[in-house]
Amino acid sequence: MILLVTGCALAVLPLLAILMHLLREGASSIDLNFFTQVQKPVGELGGGMAHAILGTAAQVGLAAGLGVPLGLACGIYLAEYGGRERLAGPVRFALELLASTPSILVGVFVYGVIVVPMKKFSLFSGALALMVILLPLVARTSEELLRLIPQHLREAGLALGLPRWKVILSVVLRSAWPGVWAAILLGIARIAGETAPLVLTSFGNPTFPRGLDQPSASLPLQIYTYAISPFDEWHRLAWAGALVLVFTVLALNAITRLTGGSNERRRAD
Repeated sequence: MILLVTGCALAVLPLLAILMHLLREGASSIDLNFFTQVQKPVGELGGGMAHAILGTAAQVGLAAGLGVPLGLACGIYLAEYGGRERLAGPVRFALELLASTPSILVGVFVYGVIVVPMKKFSLFSGALALMVILLPLVARTSEELLRLIPQHLREAGLALGLPRWKVILSVVLRSAWPGVWAAILLGIARIAGETAPLVLTSFGNPTFPRGLDQPSASLPLQIYTYAISPFDEWHRLAWAGALVLVFTVLALNAITRLTGGSNERRRAD
């Protein structure tokens, strides 16, 4: 028992060290200006990351709007029809290969397919890169969760005269939804911290994005830009941005745990 507790403490220790360091370096720099102002020109004090926060929200929201429905559709197809379709094997293999692809290669792919033909970096290309990363996570997780639903529930729905599609959506997907929802939140938390593909797609912007076809800032990319600069003021904002990003990811994971736990208790009752 002592060894188990010691192992758990050692596993949590790096996270606590990171959080304490971020709090020490970045907490004093978080104020109202951080959330309401954009990047100041070099040499001027102050400024904030409002443009980066908005850009991250826009890119992650668009990526989730595109990737979650497509991922769920792939997961449902593989779980419910994959046993009889020849296409299921190649689709499953492609999703597994895509899930293991480094994110920088996803950025290179979107750069060649979207950025080069458009001849400009854009918010849309950044969101598309994040969607490609999110898609296999949602698809493979939803497939595995749907496979865990007992077959007799499907048979009961069909015996009542319900069409196959309605049984899948109203019975199977609804039963697996707590786990699917947790997978979606974890996937969103994953893409919210991506930096490498955005360097080649959305590129960054010192002000608010003016459209889907314009370059856009993002919180991870702005942190990187500030961190490699030689200016102390930008270093201060980089620590504050890192603190906000880490706590955003932690909040998404906490929501996943809380909603998953409440759903499990509700089903047990």
